Amino acid sequence: MLVTVSAVLLLAVIVVLLVRKNGLKIVHAAVCVLLGFYLAGSNMAPTIDDFSTSLSDMISELSF
Repeated sequence: MLVTVSAVLLLAVIVVLLVRKNGLKIVHAAVCVLLGFYLAGSNMAPTIDDFSTSLSDMISELSF
């Protein structure tokens, strides 16, 4: 759950920065949000969740 909340907040900050700085249109951001909702309800959702969990585990194991 903590990883999910952190990922959502990070992605929200990235979208806000892209809208403000790089000229991403609000309509484009809304389409990306809708795509995310539809992907979450699709058969690909468990695969995407497994990939993001594996990626976060890999990043957490890196020592700096």
